[in-house]
Amino acid sequence: MVSTSPPKTTLSENISFQRRTGAFVLIDSIKRHGVKHIFGYPGGAILPIYDELYRAEATGDIQHILVRHEQGAAHAADGYARATGKVGVCFGTSGPGATNLVTGIATAHMDSIPMVVVTGQVPRSAIGTDAFQETDIYGITLPIVKHSYVVRHAKDMARIVAEAFHIASTGRPGPVLIDVPKDVGVEECDYVPIEPGSVKLPGYRPTVKGNPRQINAALDLLEESERPLLYVGGGAIAADAHAQILELAERFQIPVTTTLMGLGSFDEHHSLSLGMLGMHGTAYANFAVSECDLLLAVGARFDDRVTGKLDEFASRAKVIHIDIDPAEVGKNRAPEVPIVGDVRRVLEQILQRVREFDLPSFSGRTTEWLQRIDRWKQDYPLVVPQYRESISPQELLVELARQAPHAYYTTDVGQHQMWAAQFLKNGPRRWISSAGLGTMGYGMPAAMGAKVALPDEQVICVSGDASFQMNLQELGTLAQFGINVKTVIVNNGWQGMVRQWQQAFYEERYSSSNMQAGMPDIELLAKAFGVKGILISDRAQLSDAIGETLAHDGPVVLDVRVTRDENCYPMVAPGKSNAQMIGLPEVSTQDKAIEILYCSNCGKQNPTSNHFCPECGTKL
Repeated sequence: MVSTSPPKTTLSENISFQRRTGAFVLIDSIKRHGVKHIFGYPGGAILPIYDELYRAEATGDIQHILVRHEQGAAHAADGYARATGKVGVCFGTSGPGATNLVTGIATAHMDSIPMVVVTGQVPRSAIGTDAFQETDIYGITLPIVKHSYVVRHAKDMARIVAEAFHIASTGRPGPVLIDVPKDVGVEECDYVPIEPGSVKLPGYRPTVKGNPRQINAALDLLEESERPLLYVGGGAIAADAHAQILELAERFQIPVTTTLMGLGSFDEHHSLSLGMLGMHGTAYANFAVSECDLLLAVGARFDDRVTGKLDEFASRAKVIHIDIDPAEVGKNRAPEVPIVGDVRRVLEQILQRVREFDLPSFSGRTTEWLQRIDRWKQDYPLVVPQYRESISPQELLVELARQAPHAYYTTDVGQHQMWAAQFLKNGPRRWISSAGLGTMGYGMPAAMGAKVALPDEQVICVSGDASFQMNLQELGTLAQFGINVKTVIVNNGWQGMVRQWQQAFYEERYSSSNMQAGMPDIELLAKAFGVKGILISDRAQLSDAIGETLAHDGPVVLDVRVTRDENCYPMVAPGKSNAQMIGLPEVSTQDKAIEILYCSNCGKQNPTSNHFCPECGTKL
């Protein structure tokens, strides 16, 4: 638990030592932290808070977005936070309202997203009696929040809100829960506002500056390396370290690969970009991580979808690991140089030391390495199949990227997510996807949150037909508030990634993955909610349909019926190293999961029966 001490208070010109209810203090404190939008759904235990929110909305100080399901509120607050870097806020009542938020809280926790979640609770006297709509949401969420509070007295409310925003947004970001018993909402107290930035928590002091000796050690390894690789994760996005990564990569001529969470931290059009690595990463990124002699991990946590077989991940490399969270450094892979600190601050320290010592660019040292990577790029590009009539999912994503190159993109989870990660080229904070938890139903409400936060930006949700049905009720929210989100459904009539795994690893036993039976008419469904719906199935319609979708002044759902049995490649099979990828040289409608090994040394394709590469003799 976090040790706390009373923060410094400041007096407001308008409110000074006035008797106010706990609900008033909550809403006023939230406003003081710059919150303009709250996503939520009311209920009995949280009514005192909503009554105060009604007054705040009437003055135009804040807007409440009424979702159709509390999970949508949590995902919307999450999308709001990812798009802006600010703390997202959502409300839910006690009991089922609070438990409906759990998936969204877990999603934010896994991806380190700053959120403040406010739940109503039964009155203090009823806690522990199994009262109507009572759940111990504090206990339920302990493993999936950064910190939790139950407000026992109205006089503590201002302090708790200030601490919650501070904890959520500093160090490694994450969700913070504030559980408010109903009678605390109506209890009065002497209210002294607490301004943002004045909170001091003696037991909570994240390390932001890297150790100078470790900085020097990192520079020594950089000077020696001939095959360096930057491996960038979501911590770089959270720290806004995009400029520092670019400078470091260009100065030392280091190729850059990112995790799913790290997409957008480095310009994917840059010659040094390798795109995403891991299970569905590019072949050249996976070859590079298998062959590098120095891996500079920046805000990444060596998760299983990236590393594949962990003991063979970057097995030839020394590792520099930079992360704000000391628990992540060395958790899965012991680094030669561990550096705990804010990613941007640490990279600035490294670059400052380079400038101080006037170290030259090391481009000559990595020339041969970059040439080798370029050959991999030429030999093993991402494949975009084109069929005579049907639309391939890859083709859809490429056309969408062409027509909306600067949009904010959210996704759901599955094959469409991986295709989007491969073919959409995103800028900083413009890629919003559930990575750690892999939450279906995330995409549309997250897009809703991003669009509310950034009304002048283009926001597009890329979803699958199965994922879309998880939270389709939020079409009602889009319609009510006129939230101009475009939802593009990659519709293959399957739980696509489940089907692909069943084909590859379960001898084509497609157990409960076919979604065609019971599939709604999505075009009519959208229209029933008052949202424009479009359905296409012929590739001749693709360009015009996307253009019509983007041009429409209002929310649109574009249902694109794609090639039904398309698989997402490359793919690293479970338990295999990143140099071993399942794939096909040419994807066709007759896909069968044929395993193809590519030698990590020379890049030549080899049959699976060979244990050594016939070209160069490297063990496969």
